[in-house]
Amino acid sequence: MKKRVVITGLGAITSLGIDDFWESIKKGQNGISYIERIDVSDLPTKVGAEIKNFTPTDFIEKKEVKRMDRFTQFALAATQIAIEKSNVDINKVNKDRFGVLVGSGIGGIETLEKQYKLLLEKGPSRVSPFFISKMIANMASANIAIKYGARGYNECIVTACASSTNSIGEAFKIIQRNDADIIITGGTEAPITRLAFSGFCSNKTMTKTIDPSKASRPFNFDRDGFVMGEGAGILVIEELEHALNRNANIIAEIIGYGCTNDAYHITAISNGGEGSSKCMKMAIEDAEINISDIDYINAHGTSTQLNDKNETLSIKSLFKEKAYEIPISSTKSMTGHLLGAAGAIETYITSMALNEGFLPPTINYNKLDPECNLNYIPNTGVKKNIKFALTNSFGFGGHNAVLALKKYDNN
Repeated sequence: MKKRVVITGLGAITSLGIDDFWESIKKGQNGISYIERIDVSDLPTKVGAEIKNFTPTDFIEKKEVKRMDRFTQFALAATQIAIEKSNVDINKVNKDRFGVLVGSGIGGIETLEKQYKLLLEKGPSRVSPFFISKMIANMASANIAIKYGARGYNECIVTACASSTNSIGEAFKIIQRNDADIIITGGTEAPITRLAFSGFCSNKTMTKTIDPSKASRPFNFDRDGFVMGEGAGILVIEELEHALNRNANIIAEIIGYGCTNDAYHITAISNGGEGSSKCMKMAIEDAEINISDIDYINAHGTSTQLNDKNETLSIKSLFKEKAYEIPISSTKSMTGHLLGAAGAIETYITSMALNEGFLPPTINYNKLDPECNLNYIPNTGVKKNIKFALTNSFGFGGHNAVLALKKYDNN
């Protein structure tokens, strides 16, 4: 018999803040600003969802901070928040059945960039002995396990912008088959560096809009590219009885997971969104519910021409006429695109939407695209009690990952 899996803790480090993240999302606040961390004067993109107020020593000892890339620092900070909110006593957890699955699309690219510069300018003797252990993408997951003594499943899934949704989905499956009681899962990313920024500008996927208040406009007719974000989203997920036995506050339930590949192109979503449509269907079937049961979709919604058009087509392909009735939002309009951490942030948002009965908006939506003509909850969120929701993530390489979530009840 499959175990039930619930979400009991949420942590986020984003440009929209730390303590007030969900409230900012509900209000439709914009987390995008002019880039300050790096020089973008010679680049076409000037804006991003950059975190201005993060102090790593608020969460990590000063000595340890120096040994971690920014993406790992974000992950540890978000984990601390999620654990505190879950009220789980880590000392009472069976550490052999306590896992960590935290994904990252890029990992420690800031460390790579800095250390390569040192190599070129000062020679190999100046490369840090911590270079490798700061850079490699599994170090967020590893450092969380070390800090909290989690000796169970530990993985880092790298599937570009689907990384954290895949991580949550795989963690869900591990608990569902009774191979763990509790898992820290999600994603983290710190890609605002000269190299990463230049790369995404070169492949012409990022916005050239100068005004940060209008830069990310998913599904809007004149959208012109995504806005890069940074940060981490972390969930504490548990087997239901494990959560009930400690009187945990249950936020939502994970009930289904879909994972497919377009097998089509290294960066473009398949025409018509066939792979993503199959992935949504897989998540719904895994949840053992009907297509007609879905009340809300948190879209991948990157604000690129091709993604938004094809994601819309994929929703129409699966849901037929019902597609026009389902409220859909792209919260990347507020958070920017956190790449490998995006899915975790959006699972956080979808969980709270189910829990509170409030559907967040797609901001900056003011001009209808005839090819994107669904209900994207324009500009202002709505109060609506919902029972079942999907959250979509699609990544370079054709990776598709979808989670099906349910409002928690004891049935």
